[in-house]
Amino acid sequence: MIGVRYFLRGMGWVARRPRQWLFGLIPALIVLVVYVVALVLLVRYDWDLAKSMSPFADHWSKGARETTRGLIAALVFAAAIMIAIVTFTGVTLIVGDPFYESLSGRVEESTGGLPPEVDVPLLRTLARATVDAIVVGTVTALFAVLFFALGFVPAVGQTVVPVVAACVSGYFLTFELTSIALERRGMRRRERFAILRRNKGLSLGFGVAVVVVFLIPLGSVLTMPGAVAGGTLLARERLTGPGIPPDHGALAENAA
Repeated sequence: MIGVRYFLRGMGWVARRPRQWLFGLIPALIVLVVYVVALVLLVRYDWDLAKSMSPFADHWSKGARETTRGLIAALVFAAAIMIAIVTFTGVTLIVGDPFYESLSGRVEESTGGLPPEVDVPLLRTLARATVDAIVVGTVTALFAVLFFALGFVPAVGQTVVPVVAACVSGYFLTFELTSIALERRGMRRRERFAILRRNKGLSLGFGVAVVVVFLIPLGSVLTMPGAVAGGTLLARERLTGPGIPPDHGALAENAA
């Protein structure tokens, strides 16, 4: 529940600062348009894709064939939604890096001040963010394939698998949304994953709350600024404290 409260606090922070909320909507809207077009195309060709994935059903009875292909089409779309939810955040953070860096910085300033700065050139920061997004997207895609296969398991595929998928998506969303504040403290991808593993309850609570809201139409766009603010508060207050980690010297050296 503590993780959920950080998401709510982030939403409260932007609600009290509507200009920051509107500022943070711009990159989210741009990415949303691209994702919607991609998902519309998937819906248009989903059945054809399901047919190409199930040649084994060509000689089955019509009812069994269409039921099987309907299930495959639904699972493909569900996997695409899972990938879209997780990668949306990473892609939006890359597209809107100046926007969300500024927003996150204002959150820190309003809660005690920025930590000592680790000087990293902008191009290097963008390159690292891109690599992180690719890594997270690839891992998420692999999980989506796994959940797609498990979706065919009777009962489990329709009950346990969606819950596990939400937890996995939430974990990676927390990684993305805390990245700005943790990178500000000189933490690279390996350190960020390590600190989330040490705080699994917080990470899952925050991330799953974001996943649930992102499933609501337009939820990912409208709440993205609040999610960034909440991720900053979570990273600052619970994951590292207001300063930088004890081994900040080594981390700063890695970041240089």
